[in-house]
Amino acid sequence: MSESIKLSPQELARYSRHIAIPDFNIAAQKKLKAAKVLVVGSGGLGSPMLLYLTAAGVGQIGIVDFDVVDDSNLQRQVLFTVDDIGESKVEKAKSRLEKLNPYVKFTIYNKAFTKDNALEIIKDYDIVADGTDNFPTRYLVNDACVLAGKINVYASIFRFEGQVSVFNFLNKDGTRGANYRDLFPEPPPPGMVPSCAEGGVLGVLPGIIGSMQANEVIKVITGVGEPLAGRLFLFDASSFTTRILKVRKNSNIHISELINYEEFCGLENQNGEREIKEVTVNDLKLWQEKGVDFQLIDVREPYEYEIANLGGELIPQKELMQNLSKISTNKKVIIHCRSGVRSAEAIRDLQNIGDFNNLYNLKGGILDYCKKIDSSIPIY
Repeated sequence: MSESIKLSPQELARYSRHIAIPDFNIAAQKKLKAAKVLVVGSGGLGSPMLLYLTAAGVGQIGIVDFDVVDDSNLQRQVLFTVDDIGESKVEKAKSRLEKLNPYVKFTIYNKAFTKDNALEIIKDYDIVADGTDNFPTRYLVNDACVLAGKINVYASIFRFEGQVSVFNFLNKDGTRGANYRDLFPEPPPPGMVPSCAEGGVLGVLPGIIGSMQANEVIKVITGVGEPLAGRLFLFDASSFTTRILKVRKNSNIHISELINYEEFCGLENQNGEREIKEVTVNDLKLWQEKGVDFQLIDVREPYEYEIANLGGELIPQKELMQNLSKISTNKKVIIHCRSGVRSAEAIRDLQNIGDFNNLYNLKGGILDYCKKIDSSIPIY
C-alpha cells in the first residue's frame, strides 16, 4: 500500500530528518503515512505517545478515552493544560494534535473501551497501542488484538518503574508471537497492585515509557530496527537500570472470545454484582444535612488528608486491622478514599475478618465529592 502513497513537498520538508537516515528514508516515511494506529488511553502514556506518533507522520490515528481532564492529570499528561480541565480528553487531544501536524487524520472515540465495542473499534487499524492503566482493560485490549489479528504495542507504569513490549507480533513465517496472557495468564489479586492514583507515579516516567512505546510502533510500521517482540523491557527510573526478559508462547493459553474482564480481574462477584454496598456523594451530603448518625472513615494516607479531607476519621488502610475497635458496629459506617478503590478493598478486608454488615463505600471518593458537591476542595 505504501507504494501508492505520495508525500507532498511540504511533507518532504517536514520529515526531512527522518528521510536523511539511510536505513529509514522515503520508503519508511511512506509506510508511516499509510499506517493506521489506534491508541487506547490518552493519559500518562497516551500523551507522549500521541505527540510523537503525530509528529512522526502516522497517517491515521484513532484515540479511545471517555475521561475528562482534571488538575491531577497535569503532573504527567503533557497533552493538556489548565484551560482543558473539565473537558473531554479525546476532544482536547484531537485539537492539540491537529495543530502539531495537519497531515494526520484523527478519529476519536469518546467512550469506554468494552468487550461490546472493542472488536468493532479496532477492526480498521493496523496496530493497537495500549496506554491503559487498569488490568480489566489491559486484558481486553490484548484479547481483542489476538482475536482480530492485530499487533499490540504494550506499556505500563507504576511509581518509578515502567515496562514495554510488542505482543501478538506477526512473524515472517505467518505465526503470531507471544501476547500479554503468555506473560501474565492471570491478573494479580484485587488490591495487590494499586493504581497510579493510589500508588503514585513519577511525572516524567510516562514521558519516557510512552516515548519508547511510540518508538516500538514506528519500528513495527516501518520494519526498521528490531521490535520488542518476544521480549519485555523493564526500566527503573530511580536507579536508571534496565532489564530485558524473554517472553515465550504458552501452549496452555487459548483465547476464543471476549469475556467479563471486571469479573476476571476479581472486581465483581460471580453474579456480576458489586460485592459491597455503596453510597453516592449526594447520599453523603443528604445524610449530613439530615443529621443521620453515621461514622465517616478516611483510609487514605496522612499526606493526602492534609491536602484535602471531608472531616472523616483518618485510619490509613494499612492500619485498619490494628484499629478495629475504632470502627462502629452499631451504626452506618461510610468509608472513603480518593477514588473509591482503596475504600472498597478496605471494606472487603473488614468483611472477611468480622461481622461488618454496616459498611458503605463512598462511590467515586473525594474526587467525586469535589466535582459534584464542593469544588473548593483541592483535586490532587
